[in-house]
Amino acid sequence: MTSPPNFPAEGYGDPADYLNAYAELAAAGWRGVDRDAVRRASEVLSLAYQEGRQVFVCGNGGSAAIADHLECDHLKGVHNGTDLSPQVRSLAANVALLTAIANDFAYEEVFAFPLARLSREGDVLLTISSSGNSPNIIKAIECAHEHGVTSIALTGFDGGRARRLAQISLHVEIANYGVVEDIHQGLMHVLAQYIRQSRIDPDLIGTLRFWLGLRPHRSPDHQGFGS
Repeated sequence: MTSPPNFPAEGYGDPADYLNAYAELAAAGWRGVDRDAVRRASEVLSLAYQEGRQVFVCGNGGSAAIADHLECDHLKGVHNGTDLSPQVRSLAANVALLTAIANDFAYEEVFAFPLARLSREGDVLLTISSSGNSPNIIKAIECAHEHGVTSIALTGFDGGRARRLAQISLHVEIANYGVVEDIHQGLMHVLAQYIRQSRIDPDLIGTLRFWLGLRPHRSPDHQGFGS
């Protein structure tokens, strides 16, 4: 695997020019996402939600924030107006547990340790790592496979080890953390919104401001995904 060119490769004197270049790079990143991998990830998550299996998600730094957002939008948002009750848990959310594991064992164990104790065969692990090489992400994927848990990896740059290890790879071939994280966040929304609309009466979808739920006249302050 070869690494994509770094961005920015040169200085910019005008923020508008930087915005244009950033937007073009983001568009290229979206075009490069494997559509078949998106379909397979959607199928795995949909089945897990239908069967009441757990979906675990994890990441570091900005990717931890996306993991927490995924828990919100998939647990609450996908349920809104559907027959699904997703069981979603962000392994990045419990600061007390994270710091205890990091302090007493090792930081690379912070996701694998709870995953090994909470997961069951048939569950799903979704990892988010721009580099794809974070040791605690790799450890979590390896742990998932040891316990019969399906792995989905969101990666960027050249994808790292996570891209090669995961059973489903949602890869963004871009060498800029901001753009990669933007697309990872967008993929999280795509999966949540697609699964949700697939479980709603088709006659209702076009009649409402979609993420406001099934009551189209609610205040715009009450968004279907909690924002």
